[in-house]
Amino acid sequence: MNTSVNDTIGATGKLRQSILVWDMPVRVFHWLLVICFAGAWLTSESERLAMIHYAFGYTAGLLVLIRLVWGVIGTRYARFSQFLKSPKAVMEHFMAMLRGRPHHDVGHNPAGGLVMFVLMLLILLIGFTGYLTVKEFFGNFASEMHEAVASLALALVILHICAAILMSVLERQNLVKSMVNGKKLGMPEQGIRYPQYLIGSLIFLGAIYFFYLTLSGGLPSLTQ
Repeated sequence: MNTSVNDTIGATGKLRQSILVWDMPVRVFHWLLVICFAGAWLTSESERLAMIHYAFGYTAGLLVLIRLVWGVIGTRYARFSQFLKSPKAVMEHFMAMLRGRPHHDVGHNPAGGLVMFVLMLLILLIGFTGYLTVKEFFGNFASEMHEAVASLALALVILHICAAILMSVLERQNLVKSMVNGKKLGMPEQGIRYPQYLIGSLIFLGAIYFFYLTLSGGLPSLTQ
């Protein structure tokens, strides 16, 4: 049996196939957060684009709050209980990678789940320190903290992208594509049944509306 076929065989000896893993809320959150983080970063140095920067930043914070809720009540692989593991599990994952034998997790692997959760907390902290900066609380300290946390978050984003590329190679499946169509390789019984299109659409429309309100000055308590 050749290597490409072996890589699609699960622990039970059955052939893995394409199954639905990521529901629509998770995918909407992921790509909107990518847009918001990139948009906030690109507009951070321009006073002329300050309102756009606020809109991207606060919308990112809203998305994270929604994701925290969905991490408790969402579908199987969206839940924190599925991918937030102990430090021992994270170390075992790293050691398996170093040995060239990574675990083929259907959802987030232990390291990826930890990075994603820390990144969400950092984005909330960016939003909070940004709010303090707008309100001119704590003087330059809030502004400096805002920039420092944003730089740390950017470093984690770069790490996340590199890890996604590396794991795509090791697992021989396109993990970026899987966050678009929601599908990964696994056993049929491991897939989720309902993609939750309605909830994903509501999150998308709600985020767009919140972005518009912030940009148009409809939420002056956040921008003045």
